[in-house]
Amino acid sequence: MSLEAIKPHIAINVNDLNASIEFYRRLFDLEPAKVRQGYAKFELHNPGLNFTLNQRTFGEAGALSHLGFQVSSTEDVLAMREQWHKRGLVTRDEMQTDCCYATQDKTWARDPDGNEWEVFVVLEDNLPERPQVLEQACCTPECCDVHTD
Repeated sequence: MSLEAIKPHIAINVNDLNASIEFYRRLFDLEPAKVRQGYAKFELHNPGLNFTLNQRTFGEAGALSHLGFQVSSTEDVLAMREQWHKRGLVTRDEMQTDCCYATQDKTWARDPDGNEWEVFVVLEDNLPERPQVLEQACCTPECCDVHTD
């Protein structure tokens, strides 16, 4: 039997469904396809993604590290950042940053529950391990090594 995947699905837990719906409307520039008590679903087309919000009480951040979209150029990163700004989101840039053994340009936005979303381009991939920079393997917004030279 061969499986033909239609699109990825991501479901996240949120504390405040209404605040999260408002954030994701702005992030995706899209209205939810479905909203029910404690639940919302967004159907993205480019890239294809079934993204759902499930209202559940939780205290600390879960096992989720971060979410994002890889694009093909720094110009695309900057264009998405501008779109997010126009939609009222606060962003944080990391340009020429070493993360996940690659040099990347990226911008970040954070949802009401602290989930980080990035849009990034890989400028140079497969960087060697550097023992003095253990964060190289880390792929979270808190541990990227930003070039200053």
